[in-house]
Amino acid sequence: MPYVVDFAAKPSLPAMFFDAASNRGDHPFMWAKRDNAWQAISYRQATDKVRALAKALIARGIEPGDRVALVSENRPEFALIHFAVMSAGAVTVPTYTTNTVADHKHIFSDSGAKLVFVSTRALASRVIPAAQDCPDITAIIGIEESFDASPLASSNLDAEIETGRALEDESLEARLAQIDVNALAILIYTSGTGGVPKGVMLSHDAIMLNCEGAYDVLKDSFDLADETFLSFLPLSHSYEHMAGLCWPISMGAQIYYAEGAEKLVANMAEVRPTVMTAVPRLFEAMRARVLKGIESAPKTRQRLFWMAVNIGRKRILEPENLTLMERLLDPLLDRLVRAKVRGRFGGRLKALVSGGAALTPDVGIFFQALGLTLLQGYGQTESAPLISVNRPEMLKMDTVGPACTGVEIKIAHDGEILARGRNIMMGYWNMPEATSQTVVDGWLHTGDIGKVDDQGRLMITDRKKDIIVLSGGDNVSPARVEGILTLEPEIAQAMVIGDKRPNLGALLVPSEDFIEDWAKSNSKPAELPALADDLDFIKAMKAAVDRANKSLSNIEKVRRICIATEAFSTENGQMTASLKTRRHIVKDLYADKLEALYTS
Repeated sequence: MPYVVDFAAKPSLPAMFFDAASNRGDHPFMWAKRDNAWQAISYRQATDKVRALAKALIARGIEPGDRVALVSENRPEFALIHFAVMSAGAVTVPTYTTNTVADHKHIFSDSGAKLVFVSTRALASRVIPAAQDCPDITAIIGIEESFDASPLASSNLDAEIETGRALEDESLEARLAQIDVNALAILIYTSGTGGVPKGVMLSHDAIMLNCEGAYDVLKDSFDLADETFLSFLPLSHSYEHMAGLCWPISMGAQIYYAEGAEKLVANMAEVRPTVMTAVPRLFEAMRARVLKGIESAPKTRQRLFWMAVNIGRKRILEPENLTLMERLLDPLLDRLVRAKVRGRFGGRLKALVSGGAALTPDVGIFFQALGLTLLQGYGQTESAPLISVNRPEMLKMDTVGPACTGVEIKIAHDGEILARGRNIMMGYWNMPEATSQTVVDGWLHTGDIGKVDDQGRLMITDRKKDIIVLSGGDNVSPARVEGILTLEPEIAQAMVIGDKRPNLGALLVPSEDFIEDWAKSNSKPAELPALADDLDFIKAMKAAVDRANKSLSNIEKVRRICIATEAFSTENGQMTASLKTRRHIVKDLYADKLEALYTS
């Protein structure tokens, strides 16, 4: 029988972890690549380290409810530290590795963190100056090594674990017994598309309810047994924290930590995951990569590929119109085409789950047509984060599925989506007024606009604050227009503007492949800053926009464009950790260019 935690019987996330570890024993738990080889830590080994570190934290004076900051990329130590902190009754405060000194200082100071764990020397160079300005912090603990943080105490993870192993268990057992299911487990600061990050307080119960809901979505459609996850998104983000760490633990699964975006596809082939969670931007990039590969394939292979896609789309969207010949060809194309595509993703995938932002339906249908189950979910940090998700048996790609286990959804009079359940946040840290505006009578006001179909599936139409109102009074959804623009191979990213203007304009980031191909054909350097103002290059990009415009209504058509000088990314602060464009940052950076769309 496959292992699944008894959610109702577990009073905390540490209890859930220890239950899974007791059941799985020496079974591999977490994998990371070291010296070019995947190396595992078992559930039993993880238990030993978590317990020892928790005892060391208690010995350091960490009390129930104290906050402990954690700055680390995805790696096994992140999970070990997080569960040790919670086992001591304390609260983990994860922060993004892309944070500046000022970002860290705000979070450390606002949360009142007592300790900071940091993984590498490069990250420590931004963490230590921030920590030294925060009087509540007493020590910096390095994951890979100790860092000089004078006047703060310094130590390293291995030393702390060894210290804890020599201590008695009584203090830890007492702490574990005191943890209440409704107690604060993690304080996640939203990266936000605008404004100062807010600390979202999530309880043990909120996250476990999400784990139960995620399991419930798949259990009836797939034989869930020894599952393998590939973790890619930042664990400091609520989506990956739940779906890439806590949920796998609740099933006793294995977790592999990807080496990075550039090696993700190679890692998928090596690891052969059975479940993978990601954001739409990744699926868009995967689709572009598949299409780029087909362009150079022999003509016969290209014809078979597109036949598989087109028949697959028809089977999904209008199965009643499949001809007899198409029905006969479909299983053959599954063996000749779809099996090879699935093989590129490891060959064992039961489900891909998209969340964190809106997925363009055509992208989801593309993967479905090629035999990969792609389920779009919806939620927010404030809901731990899951609110709804598609179910395989009632999948409709322009929706985000019905409400998850224990969650209620309703639509307010102005179209705003409201959600209620045990997964809703305890509030914003130190922000009672913002909390009272966001959670009213137990209902989370999401800020998203949507509707529910006759089967209870939720459809997101836009962000309440992001809707563009043209000068003629027409309302336009920028997310929909941007999604259609980025289906064109020349366009990697797009940000649409036009509020109080007569029509839409767009700031575009060209795809790397198009930059290289166009520059080579026109004998120009493949350098985006120079090409961004090249009139011939802009004309070529406008041709791609004109193609996209054919799929848009008259008011949605993009009339004017300009080109960004670099891609939107987390590194340059133009995207959030879940790869959503930080519109206010981008608008400020390109203010002159965007204004010129309407004045020149």
